[in-house]
Amino acid sequence: MKSRALICTAVLAGIVSASAEPESPADHLPPHITRLTWFGERADFSHDGTKVLFLSKTFGDAMELDLATKRIRNLTSHYPHHGYTRATYLANDDILLSGPEQFDPAHIGEARTQCWLSVLDKSGTKRPVPLGTKCSEGAAVSRKRMHIAWTHVAAEYPEEMERDSSRMLEADIVMEDGKPKLANQQVIIESKDLPFRCTMETQNYVSPDERVLTFSAYGHQGTDVASIDLTTKKVTNLSNAPGQYDEPEGVFPDGRFTLVECDKQNHKGSGNVDLWKLALDGSGNYERLTYFSDTPGFKASNPVVSDDGKFIAFQLAKTQDAAGVGYGIFLYDIAGAPGSSDH
Repeated sequence: MKSRALICTAVLAGIVSASAEPESPADHLPPHITRLTWFGERADFSHDGTKVLFLSKTFGDAMELDLATKRIRNLTSHYPHHGYTRATYLANDDILLSGPEQFDPAHIGEARTQCWLSVLDKSGTKRPVPLGTKCSEGAAVSRKRMHIAWTHVAAEYPEEMERDSSRMLEADIVMEDGKPKLANQQVIIESKDLPFRCTMETQNYVSPDERVLTFSAYGHQGTDVASIDLTTKKVTNLSNAPGQYDEPEGVFPDGRFTLVECDKQNHKGSGNVDLWKLALDGSGNYERLTYFSDTPGFKASNPVVSDDGKFIAFQLAKTQDAAGVGYGIFLYDIAGAPGSSDH
C-alpha cells in the first residue's frame, strides 16, 4: 500500500509539474506595478483617471474597468459585431472603435489594417455610429477636443500608388442630426513625401498644444519613433537608432516624453520589447521602465499614460504572439518607481 501511495504521489506530482505555467514576470512584480486584470489588451485611461478601457482580445469586445470598485463592464455585448482592434476614449468620453466589417480568420493581417472607425455613445445603450472611413490599426485621439488622426494603407489606394504606401489623415468629429460624423478632413502627409522610406502609423498628439503628432516609422532602420509638425509638415526622427525597434505608444501630458516599445536592452526585435521613456526634445535620451523581457518568452507592451501623468497602463504579452495580443492589464505608479525622474 505504501509503495502504491508513493507511485500515485509521484504520478500526481508529474502531472502538476507538466501542466504548470512557465514563470512569468507577473509572478515577481515590483511594488510600483500592480495587476488590474488577468485578461485583455490595449488599455486606455478615461480622462478623469477613474476607469481603464481595454479589449478582451484582438477582435474582441471593449471592456471598461472601474479602478475604485474593480468592476468590469462589457461595453459592446449588446449588439452583434466582428470584434475590435482598438477602443479609445474621445474627449467627450464617447468611445472611438476600430474594427472590421467582416472577418476572415485566414486573413487576420488584412482585417487589422483594413478596419473601420465608429463612435460608441457613452450611455452604453446604442449601437456604434460608423464614421465612414477605414483605419489601419488604431487612431490618434486628442485629449481635449473632438479630433482624431488615422492611417490609410496601400490596399485602399489607387493602383498607381506603391503597394507599401501609407498616408495619415486628421479630422474633427462633429454632431449632425444627433449623430457623430467627420468634418474638415485633410491629409497630413503621404509616405512618398517623407525624408525616409517607411510605412506610417499614427500614434499620439503631443500635449499640451497638440501641434505635433507622433507616428511609427515601420521598416526604417528597424522601426523608429518619428513626429510631424502639423503646421510646417516638418518630420523629425526622434529615436534614430539603426537596427533597434522603437515604437511610440503614449505621450506624457506635459509633452516632454513618449513611451516606447523598445528592444534597446537586447536587440532581439519587436517580440522582445520592454517599455522605455524617450525624450521628445530630439536628444535621444532613454529611460527603461519595465523588465518583463528579461523573463524568456515575455514582453511588456502597449502602454498609455493617464491624463494627470501619474500612472501608466500596459499589458503582459508573449514573445511568439502577434503585436497587440495581451494577457492582462497592469498599472505602473510613476511616482512610486525607484529612481523615477521628473515627468
